[in-house]
Amino acid sequence: MSTLEGWIEVCEVDDIDEEDVIRFDHADRTFAVYHSDKGKFYATDGFCTHEKVHLSDGLVMGHVIECPKHNGRFDYTTGQGKKAPVCEDLKTYPVQVESGKIYIKID
Repeated sequence: MSTLEGWIEVCEVDDIDEEDVIRFDHADRTFAVYHSDKGKFYATDGFCTHEKVHLSDGLVMGHVIECPKHNGRFDYTTGQGKKAPVCEDLKTYPVQVESGKIYIKID
């Protein structure tokens, strides 16, 4: 477990390719964790707000995740919906990298 109080370990840094996304399940919740082309990591809720489709199955383009079902798009750095049919913005979560591991803070 992390030495960071209240943070949840997701995976190793090398487990997420640059410009990619992975699914992370914890405490009956699903999250999407992204590795940007700038080497930074981000985390959002793991389902599209239009339909409950896993965003980890979507396409990452720059700082945007495209839902695999109806092509709705979100800016994963802010959670902001960018293209219909998204219904609302995604919730984002703080990310921390420590000793080669990625952690997220879940409220």
